[in-house]
Amino acid sequence: MSNQNLSHAPSLKTAVDRRAFLKASAAGGGLMISFNWLSASVMADETTPAAQAEQPFEFNAYLLIAPSGEITAMVPNPEFGQNLMTSMPMILAEELDADWKHITAKQSHYDARAYERQFTGGSQSIRRAWQSLRTAGAGARQMLVQAAAEKWQVPLDEITVKNSLLSHPQSGKSASFGQMASLAAQLPAPKEVKLKKVENFSVIGQSRKNLEGLKIVTGKPLFGLDYHTDGMLVAMIEHPPAFGQTVESANLDELKKMKGIVDAFIFESMLPDYHKNFFDTNAFPRLIAIVGDKTWHVMKAKKALKAQWKTLPTRTETMNRFGTNVTVTVPGGLESTSDHRQKMDQALSGELPVLRADGDVKSAFAKADSLIERTYFAPYLAHNTMEPMNFFADVSEQGVHVAGPLQAPELILDTLATRLSIAKEKIHIEFTRMGGGFGRRAYSHYMVEAAVISKQVKAPVKLIYSREDDMTMGIYRPTYTVRIKAGLDENKQLVAYQVSGVGVPEHCIHENRFPAGAVDNYLAEGLAIDSNISTGAFRAPRSNFMASAEQSFLDEVAELAGVDPIDFRLQLLKRAETNPVGQNNDYDPARYAGVLRLVREKSGWDAMPKSTPKGVAAYFCHNSYAAQVVTLAKSKDELKVENVYSASDCGIVVNPDSARNMVEGAVIDAIGVALYGEMTFTNGVPDKRNFDRYRMIRINEIPQKIDCHFVENSVDPTGLGEPPFPPVFPAIANAIYRATGQRLYEQPFLKSLRKG
Repeated sequence: MSNQNLSHAPSLKTAVDRRAFLKASAAGGGLMISFNWLSASVMADETTPAAQAEQPFEFNAYLLIAPSGEITAMVPNPEFGQNLMTSMPMILAEELDADWKHITAKQSHYDARAYERQFTGGSQSIRRAWQSLRTAGAGARQMLVQAAAEKWQVPLDEITVKNSLLSHPQSGKSASFGQMASLAAQLPAPKEVKLKKVENFSVIGQSRKNLEGLKIVTGKPLFGLDYHTDGMLVAMIEHPPAFGQTVESANLDELKKMKGIVDAFIFESMLPDYHKNFFDTNAFPRLIAIVGDKTWHVMKAKKALKAQWKTLPTRTETMNRFGTNVTVTVPGGLESTSDHRQKMDQALSGELPVLRADGDVKSAFAKADSLIERTYFAPYLAHNTMEPMNFFADVSEQGVHVAGPLQAPELILDTLATRLSIAKEKIHIEFTRMGGGFGRRAYSHYMVEAAVISKQVKAPVKLIYSREDDMTMGIYRPTYTVRIKAGLDENKQLVAYQVSGVGVPEHCIHENRFPAGAVDNYLAEGLAIDSNISTGAFRAPRSNFMASAEQSFLDEVAELAGVDPIDFRLQLLKRAETNPVGQNNDYDPARYAGVLRLVREKSGWDAMPKSTPKGVAAYFCHNSYAAQVVTLAKSKDELKVENVYSASDCGIVVNPDSARNMVEGAVIDAIGVALYGEMTFTNGVPDKRNFDRYRMIRINEIPQKIDCHFVENSVDPTGLGEPPFPPVFPAIANAIYRATGQRLYEQPFLKSLRKG
């Protein structure tokens, strides 16, 4: 895998026109950059009246500098706890050479003209914005230097910049950024900007406190549920009790007579002939809306609702998957978890579509000295974000204003414009902070629902999901099963490997990932089974299960080979590095091995007493590498994850404190999901509706220690929100085996352990 370190490039070309887009391809990486040099918000000079001069000057889409010297860093991507509101300003401040004490962060609204990608997901926010942010900071710095040079009539290269201060040592002249902002903001954008070398960073790589921290701990209104405007009504929805059903009728007239109720009606959030896009996943486009003056009145009306539902037949839908129209079959009827397991097992026993084939697996298995085959299973999972889905909408003849928590505004904009029959330019999307995302808020049908309701009642509306709504409407992590088979020769060397995956409604196979490239005879197969239950991305999609199966299985193979589990993985990675099989391996074996060596060192793996229940796992996803070592505390009645040692290679770490927080959050999240997470269905009805039955990790179950470490390198930042999550699952499973002697093949692990 190629990793282009753009920070070593001496300069970057920009567009001449301040208002033009810069769409340049980063050499070697194929990364498209969009950057808009916006005009100054106040074209002021030294004669500007004082009232106007106090206004900030807009250097570009990311930076505003006030005469006072205060610098506002605009954060284009929605924030849901990964601390973009601090990390992105740090990148700007680095290239700007700004005094960090003068930096404040502001969440931008959605603006496709100004920003290239405002999607928070796939652990891509920092990776995709890295060069645009650096260019913005460096460009503004260059404009300030040019302004100072012109005012002082001195050469550009004689001016120094440090901590928001421009200086000319030879003449003794100096000026703050604020003092020079009015002149600098009038200059054209530089044709070329110089970026710092990594070794010269002074902000990036140093921990900075969360710029939003004080607002969060003092309860400032940051989240969607906090959003309020005068005259705003409250709306809630009711959906069919089972997947595969739709609403037919309801006692709406009775509800309208109840205290505080403004309206109640059946509506379509998506019209029947609408061609969905990939993120329009929604099993219940036909819903009942109840609108009132207060949340309590609406909740009471909802409890009084009596509706009739009907079961839908099998149908087909046209979906636009990133520019390609495909026909999707949506089965009719009511589905159950038991049916899904039966279908997956049946499919796994037959022939599956081949995704990758190296060598001759069948022949290699026939000649192998020893064989091992195991089957793994993962259930559906609910996202259970702490803040349930909600959104504000105000639809009027003048336009549409929507505000709330969402991950992917650009992926829902077309849907909203089409449903309201309005031009996209008339839609204003405002971001609020999200109380959790994890993939769930990439599917923003609830925003469309809020807008349709607002249009119907001709008033601003805040749509609120109850916890029960949220847990029973999807979007779920799909259910998967995978069979893995390995063959070893007489020297205990791995000579054949086959992985076969089936899932509802997607399979979990990444055919070009490890151990592909490390085994002469390798076969990957996968099959998806259609379903009417709505699923979607869940933190580290597919990887969150595939890592568990693969890394648990490799531990068994290592045991069969009589090799330490870390050594066994390192041997395979060495083969993939020095003599790889195939051409499409999508991981870097050296970086993969690096996190294993680091976690081995930091955990003291080799020095741990044999009596210590320990497990290890490593995985590559979202452009990054992560390895985890887990140790358990074993008592007479229970097992508890005691310590977790984590090693990550995510390229340059922008803010070490934030990075550690993300890893710690991923570890705690993964422990809870691995031990307890499960959603099941009976005749289309979710069997769990709230936290009384859906078990989450508790405070007393958090590990005693989570020890986080990062590989130091100069590779441009890659992902971190998701990569540490998947390897926690198999590290726990492997540690449980050491503690109990029982291998675990089904999630959740504690349920599986009790069965055993």
